Amino acid sequence: MPADEIGIKIFSGSSSINFAKKMCKHLGTEVGQSKTIIFSEGNTFVQILEKVRDKDVYIVQTIGLHPNDDFMELLFLIDAFNRASTASVTAIIPYFSYAKGDKKDEPRVSIRARVCADCLEITGVDRIITMDLHSPQIQGFFKKPVDHLYGMPTLCKYIKSKKLDNLVVVSPDAGFAKNARSYANLLRASVAIGDKTRMCHDEKAEILNIIGDVKGKNAVIVDDFTISCGTLIETARALRNNGAKKVIACVSHALLGDKGLKALDESVIEELIITDTVENKKAFAHPKVTVISVAKLFADAVRIIHNRESLSNLFDAMITCVDEDE
Repeated sequence: MPADEIGIKIFSGSSSINFAKKMCKHLGTEVGQSKTIIFSEGNTFVQILEKVRDKDVYIVQTIGLHPNDDFMELLFLIDAFNRASTASVTAIIPYFSYAKGDKKDEPRVSIRARVCADCLEITGVDRIITMDLHSPQIQGFFKKPVDHLYGMPTLCKYIKSKKLDNLVVVSPDAGFAKNARSYANLLRASVAIGDKTRMCHDEKAEILNIIGDVKGKNAVIVDDFTISCGTLIETARALRNNGAKKVIACVSHALLGDKGLKALDESVIEELIITDTVENKKAFAHPKVTVISVAKLFADAVRIIHNRESLSNLFDAMITCVDEDE
């Protein structure tokens, strides 16, 4: 049944227009009408251009390449919908950039993810849908429901289609090792872990060693996001130094700019697999980058949530789909 017939209204902020259109295509509807104006001094203005009274509204807005502007626009949209007497407002945040700020690990620093969670709830959000949070415990920062989706099955389905033999899944550091094991289980592969150190906030990491056997194997480096490609490149270099053959990388969210893409181009990484959670046109056009859409995943999640069904059925179906490809 088309989304319009069951009362689903999808709207988009400025950062996720194409992603929202893809979702709507799967749902059999059109993106709702709204407008955003950025005034010359940087002020943001939003307006809803159609009636939404008593509707269940879903706003798609990734917090990505321009996180401060993206986040403020999302807050203003949530407020506008609540003032228009919607039945509920769900924020669909494909990539939540401030999830990196999940703890007070230095003196006198802000726990940024918690501040963002408080702002969203005070503004009147009823539910959050997101994917591959940097720190899953951030769900606990919210009093409202958070539906945390996983890009892994979609990405593994593509990796399996490459039919790489003697595969090893590599985590760049111990922090992502648990996720790497999940990838390895789906791919029927072994696991290796990079021994990474980061001395400051300059986005530069050093891989000291590779823990695990990678000699003569095809390596897939997995991580949740990349900004500069530095960690991926350092890990790939260490893998080649330890005898790995082909090296590819796979991340859920790509925020690469010109410098990062140039570094990728000059690296030993043969392919970087990403999703479309962040509308990054420069990365999408790079010859080493393969983009896998997760818009259908979000569309299916919206339909399931709207029908008051369980999301676990969606996860089970995706895992089964990956296994059936063997």
